[in-house]
Amino acid sequence: MEGFDWGVIWANRAVLWDGMLLSLKLFVIALAGGIFFGTLLAMARLSSFKILSYPAAGFVNLIRSIPFIMAIFWFYFLTPMLVQKITGQQGEAVGPFTSAIVAFIMVEAAYYSEIIRAGIQSVPRGQPWAAYALGMNYWQAMGFVVLPQAFRNMIPIMLTQAIILFQDTSLVYVVGLKDFLGAASKAGQLSGRIIELYIFVAIVFLIICFGASKLVKVLQNSMDPTRQRAVKKDVTLNGPGLNTSGST
Repeated sequence: MEGFDWGVIWANRAVLWDGMLLSLKLFVIALAGGIFFGTLLAMARLSSFKILSYPAAGFVNLIRSIPFIMAIFWFYFLTPMLVQKITGQQGEAVGPFTSAIVAFIMVEAAYYSEIIRAGIQSVPRGQPWAAYALGMNYWQAMGFVVLPQAFRNMIPIMLTQAIILFQDTSLVYVVGLKDFLGAASKAGQLSGRIIELYIFVAIVFLIICFGASKLVKVLQNSMDPTRQRAVKKDVTLNGPGLNTSGST
């Protein structure tokens, strides 16, 4: 484009790369923590013990009802105030990266718990009963029989949530972290070429998220036995590449 200085991107490559590394680090930690604690929350919500299911349900419903950015604010700005109110001593401010990590894990755990709970409920009830008949206890049945099948059913939707998580990493700008978007914004302000850098960030996010969404679609097709049987039947009856709609 005329008037655009794309050389500013190369000139700030080190800053942009550092920002991308921070975004990826935040993404990986939040994804792992969200799935781990989300699994525990899902199992607690499905528990027959109300002392586990009620608090878990309350936590999930609360976190899913507030804006993501508010969760980050809570830990960054309110934690010192709460510490002072409870202990009477001045609380130390939580670092921006720590507050972002805690907020992201907390929010992702709430969302993944619902995904995992639905995945567990999608496993036929006969599966855990068969495990109990073989002498397994509850935790063994969940770990060796139910959860492996549930996670297999959940892979596409979990990857979709992971894409959303990667996009949401840009929200950490509110606590001053220089993630990929924050680094590009800072470099753009210093160089006076913020439009080029914003466009570059948008292109990078588009490539990563669009590629990941295509991967999710491929996984959905490969893991759907009904669709696979329909495709094989169509190929067998009509041959590959034939138009079966009746139109010319």
